[in-house]
Amino acid sequence: MSPVDTLREPDLLRQVEAFIYREARLQDEHLYAEWEALWTDDGVYWVPANGDGGDPEAEMSIIFDNRSRIGVRVRQLLSGKRFAQMPASRLRRLISNIEILSVEGDELLAAGNSLVFESTPRGDTLWAARVEYRLRRIDGALRLARKKVVLVNNDKALFSLSFLI
Repeated sequence: MSPVDTLREPDLLRQVEAFIYREARLQDEHLYAEWEALWTDDGVYWVPANGDGGDPEAEMSIIFDNRSRIGVRVRQLLSGKRFAQMPASRLRRLISNIEILSVEGDELLAAGNSLVFESTPRGDTLWAARVEYRLRRIDGALRLARKKVVLVNNDKALFSLSFLI
């Protein structure tokens, strides 16, 4: 699959970049309710284990959440009763190399690189990944139908991911 010729459609690339940058900011700032609102009703959030990922139904995953599970995870984080860390990680994502890989009707596939800097009392951690975004236009706005985060080091023991990557 070759990237879409964004020289002919620069506005589409800018729209996709703006969506991805907003999604990253909402995660970094722990604005999970706003982040959850970016998802389609059939959204899937997948972080494969041990490589690029094949079939998440048949292979181990770090995260493999359907839309319902995304909502449960967010409500737990917002409840104040369930949390994975105190204080919450300080986060910043650097997103680069965004490309639109395909467009079919109201859906498009984009991908980019991500580097997440996490600072906690235990120390600092870098999380590098290739991220695929399946975006769908609904009522004129882009929404997240599928997000696949392939961590570079997913073949090694990982620190607890107490935030949404």
